[in-house]
Amino acid sequence: MKKTVQKNKMHIAIIGGGIAGLAAASELAEQGIKTTLFEAGPHFGGRARSVAIEFNSQTFQVDNGQHILLGAYLETLKLLTKVGVDEKTAFTRLPLALNMLSGHNKQGFKLNCDNFLPHPFNQLVGFLGCQGLGFIERISTILFMARLKRVSYRLTEDEPLNNFLLKNGQSHHTINVLWEPLCLAALNTPIESASSKVFLNVMGDAFRHKKTDSDFLIPKLDLSQILSTPITRYLQEKEVNLFSNKRIRSIKESEHGFDVSTRLETHEFSHVIIATPAKVLKELTVDLPKLDFITSQTAKYEDQPIYTIYLQYPRNITLAQPMLGMVDSTSQWVFDRGQLCGQHGLIAVVISAKGSHQKLTQDMLALKVAQELHHVIPHLPKPLWHKVIAEKRATISCTVNLPRPANLTPYQHLYLAGDYTYADYPATIEGAVRSGLACAHLILK
Repeated sequence: MKKTVQKNKMHIAIIGGGIAGLAAASELAEQGIKTTLFEAGPHFGGRARSVAIEFNSQTFQVDNGQHILLGAYLETLKLLTKVGVDEKTAFTRLPLALNMLSGHNKQGFKLNCDNFLPHPFNQLVGFLGCQGLGFIERISTILFMARLKRVSYRLTEDEPLNNFLLKNGQSHHTINVLWEPLCLAALNTPIESASSKVFLNVMGDAFRHKKTDSDFLIPKLDLSQILSTPITRYLQEKEVNLFSNKRIRSIKESEHGFDVSTRLETHEFSHVIIATPAKVLKELTVDLPKLDFITSQTAKYEDQPIYTIYLQYPRNITLAQPMLGMVDSTSQWVFDRGQLCGQHGLIAVVISAKGSHQKLTQDMLALKVAQELHHVIPHLPKPLWHKVIAEKRATISCTVNLPRPANLTPYQHLYLAGDYTYADYPATIEGAVRSGLACAHLILK
């Protein structure tokens, strides 16, 4: 028999203070629902956080990984607006432009979509005039994009992205300089095993509607200032109970909902949203046997790393553009943090997904990356210092037909939130926000 709980008697427990948990809490708080959020660690924000680097008695604040948002991340942008974040202060918005440099002395790839043209003519003219693809390759890419638009970027059957691209007339060279870099940036999964369906979902959001949807939004401030700090401030103003360093040991069904227990105490809640990483789900739900099928799947998820190599050059060093790509090299994306956020001379290099770079020591990896940068940008001197930040479990591997759970569970009033539950997207900030909001809307309806 379906249990109903009156709005004024609801008390929601959210377990996990990452982006999904914070998004769910903000939506519930806005509707005046009593909410308590538990975070096992000392900080809110999950994997989207900042870290401090010490060098020569100076402190440099950087992110645990250089992040990029898209203009199509509408729910994230709405959430930030709601909690008082000004986009122009928080982000540098770059209209779609790709400048991919080759580490093998080959011609790279350059695409500029003229911003003065209306959508989709800006993309058409951009691909027609792009550098680094032959005429046939350019026409094949335009026809491919047109076919995707006709089917609304949706596939009935999933398959590895590399196979899908080859079947649709994309040359090995086009895949190397265009599609593979975008796949690694969007899905953090090797193109040979990446899901075509999920990749096209992201592409559809970026290219199907407004031209600003394909803009890159690169943080000017550290992620804590953009995400966790303003959201937690908003939640405090809405009188949400926020607890950090509070690890939940068990969740059990009770007469009126669920008993949620820490090491020292137990509290009853009418509803529970579990917003922890997928790998934590199994140990947290031992007393909820109806979730065993779900947790047996999520326990098998493969993790993919993201390495960010920070290289400090003299303060007068700048790059031709604030964001560059690299192919035929270990390095993938290069960001000039001087242009982006005033940290002059600091360059961030991102390497997504598993690869041979993981076998190197951090010093060896930093040296290799610095040499690759010097090869394509000869004016770069030897860096003054470096810092490698390795997020070994940055995202789940977004593979073909990966089984991903829904927000609803077999237990009434118990929900799952997190980027791994938003099946249309890879593990991104936007996926986490949408998942958290979906759980809140299920409670509110």
